[in-house]
Amino acid sequence: MSDMNETTDEKTANDGMSVPITELRDDLDLDDPRCGLKIAAERLSIVRYVFLVQIEDGIASASQRASLEYADAVLIGWPDEHAPDVADLDDAQLHAVREHMTLMESYIARFSTLEREGDVDGMTDTLIRVTERVAEVRRLYQPDFPLPTFAEIRRVVQDEWDEDMGKIDPKDGSPTAMEIEQETEQAEHAELREEASERKAEGRA
Repeated sequence: MSDMNETTDEKTANDGMSVPITELRDDLDLDDPRCGLKIAAERLSIVRYVFLVQIEDGIASASQRASLEYADAVLIGWPDEHAPDVADLDDAQLHAVREHMTLMESYIARFSTLEREGDVDGMTDTLIRVTERVAEVRRLYQPDFPLPTFAEIRRVVQDEWDEDMGKIDPKDGSPTAMEIEQETEQAEHAELREEASERKAEGRA
């Protein structure tokens, strides 16, 4: 039994799960009440990158573009946790930060599952949910920073997407059967009008 226990202990010590996070990330001071600001930005950055890799090979839909740009907007100009414009939070606010980050982690777990399943639409929606939680964390630490909502980002992106799609000429590809039939009829009508004009001219002569 002792040998078995020693083997189990060795496995536990080397499985990576029992290593304190302070040893894995010596740049994190978990006693610092502003630590959550740094972790939130890092987590969203990772999820954003994974999502970008998923959609970069095709033409992104308006929803996909909007979710990505929303994450970008929340991350832009992200402050250092010791920046002078970062607020010191009271206990109630720190509790709110922990709640937002708990939700954030649950959404990240869902995002990872959707990635394995290849569900890009689900990933699109979940990235929005992750970003919303991170935005709330930033809003607590940096209350004077103007953060857009997803609805605002979506309206702008939808207008841009509609404009981009309008620039694509649907006639650039192979003509449809209906288009061929219409062109044939137009050519026949033009030919008949030309023959009628010629006969009329001959009658006058």
